[in-house]
Amino acid sequence: MPRSVTDGAAAEGPGAAGRGGTGGPRTPGSRSRRNFAGSRPVMDDVARLAGVSKQTVSRVLNDNPAVRAETREAVREAMRTLGYRPSRSARSLASGRTRMLGVISFDAARYGPASTLTAINTAAQEAGYLVSSIALDTADRDTVVQAVDRLSAEGADGIIAIAPQRPVATALAQARPDTPLVMMDNGLGDGTPVVSSDFTAGARLATEHLLGLGHSTVWHIAGPSGWTSADRRAESWRRTLNEAGARVHDPLVGDWSADSGYELGRRLAGGPDVTAVFVSNDQMALGLLRALHEAGRRVPADVSVVGYDDIPEAAHLLPPLTTVRTDFSEIGTRSLRMLLTQLDDPADPADSPERESIIPVELIVRDSTGPAR
Repeated sequence: MPRSVTDGAAAEGPGAAGRGGTGGPRTPGSRSRRNFAGSRPVMDDVARLAGVSKQTVSRVLNDNPAVRAETREAVREAMRTLGYRPSRSARSLASGRTRMLGVISFDAARYGPASTLTAINTAAQEAGYLVSSIALDTADRDTVVQAVDRLSAEGADGIIAIAPQRPVATALAQARPDTPLVMMDNGLGDGTPVVSSDFTAGARLATEHLLGLGHSTVWHIAGPSGWTSADRRAESWRRTLNEAGARVHDPLVGDWSADSGYELGRRLAGGPDVTAVFVSNDQMALGLLRALHEAGRRVPADVSVVGYDDIPEAAHLLPPLTTVRTDFSEIGTRSLRMLLTQLDDPADPADSPERESIIPVELIVRDSTGPAR
């Protein structure tokens, strides 16, 4: 059991009290308080106001489950009343942890990685952790190793690696940190926990939706090769067409940007046989919509378009974009939860019952898709 922040005080329980106390926890307003003008409240003050021992306050700070709910609330109310902020260094000494987590991310400016990182930060804060993030531009081994070494030097209790490209996973496998690790999108093949969106199901939903509207085939604007999300979506799109007996055209490969969607869209807009397009993300779909408009191709009367991710602007495009919704918030939250599970139970992650977590997706049908003419 982790050592408490302070030693030598009585354990919480029936009849436990702070100095001079005579029983269970008091409400914060039940006795006089110090005047803290010019001084910072300390743990003694919290214990005195809540009517409990310093040991009990320490246990509340360390989330010890042995503390009764009413006692826990009395201590927290006393903290709020006094404006008490526990010392991070004291908590670290007590628990053997820095209560800091590391995150390695790539292409962090894009909507998906940015939303995931926001969710990780929010969930970490709620769990009482700080997050140190390193955003990398390249996936080469040396860069990844340096990021792992830096987070380890900072004392990170664990690391979440947003690894959208296969070379990132390869580099992490070579730079395998000694701290607990959770991967996103790509695993290391050694039982390290992995969290991923269901890319395969998302592409299938999009393609089947367009085929179900009577389109003879579906063209595809894919994300860059080597990105797991792009590759799996393209594979699923191709498989769905083959299973339906539909013609499969070579995908056009973009770079996730609206500019690339526009340039590739100009090539597709001139093809009269192009009546349905599945795009691997919403930004490229935005560029495609502009290219179709400039070419006089109406959406969805002439061409139906499905995007991917459901960015906040998707519902406000003209026409509103049909897309596959990815729950980035759940991806970030689930990753953090799996990492904290490792910290609380540091057994071999390969023995963990939850080694891979696939987050479901949802097709959001709006006005950019319609029946084939």
